[in-house]
Amino acid sequence: MSKIQAGTWVEIEKILLTPDQRAPQVPEDTRATPYIMKVAGFLAADADVGSEVEVKTLSGRKVSGTLKVVRPHYEHSFGETVEELLNIGLGGEL
Repeated sequence: MSKIQAGTWVEIEKILLTPDQRAPQVPEDTRATPYIMKVAGFLAADADVGSEVEVKTLSGRKVSGTLKVVRPHYEHSFGETVEELLNIGLGGEL
């Protein structure tokens, strides 16, 4: 993959706590994994996926981390349409 251009919408990750830094009262399976921050923003300079970069968020913050995703998007949904609910807002007109 070629370098990602500055100004591209990307997602970075940064490890905030390593497993050995996690609180002792955290459940064991949780404590075994790092505490990771994910931030989306505009790439400050050309970079490769996996490299350390800086982004500027929509609120203007500058955050550094490892470039993970180019043009991130939401992949969740609220499931299939429930046909019976479509008529509710129409006051029974259908």
